[in-house]
Amino acid sequence: MATQQPVHCFETSMTIRVGTYDIDYAGHVSNQVYLRWCEDLRLQLLEEYFPLEGLMAEGYMPVLIASEIRYHKPIKLFDRPTGHMWVEKLTAATMEFCGEFRVGESLCTSVKHTGVFVNSKTMKPTKLPAKIVTKFKEWQA
Repeated sequence: MATQQPVHCFETSMTIRVGTYDIDYAGHVSNQVYLRWCEDLRLQLLEEYFPLEGLMAEGYMPVLIASEIRYHKPIKLFDRPTGHMWVEKLTAATMEFCGEFRVGESLCTSVKHTGVFVNSKTMKPTKLPAKIVTKFKEWQA
């Protein structure tokens, strides 16, 4: 039986447990919690495809430079959301991560984050690691 290829490049997903500490005064997940969930997804994506420990050993340090979050429907305490994240686009120096949080089939939140890698010695942005660019181009082919 053939393994089904993900719909998006470097796609990952995780089931999320909503804790009481994630809920704000309005009774739904606080805005800041979505940023934490996105960070968890980005770290999982890197771990699955390009382990962070190896990238950092090579002198690459990931840095988030922009975030956009659109809230479509609130997620509440007893919901069982699933988070999804993938790499949508690369430039010479940036990676655009896109993602979403769903409860069942219902889209609750969509996200877009832009990241760069900085050189650990100079602390300045650097070109993306060649292995990421190569695998992304292979995906597109």
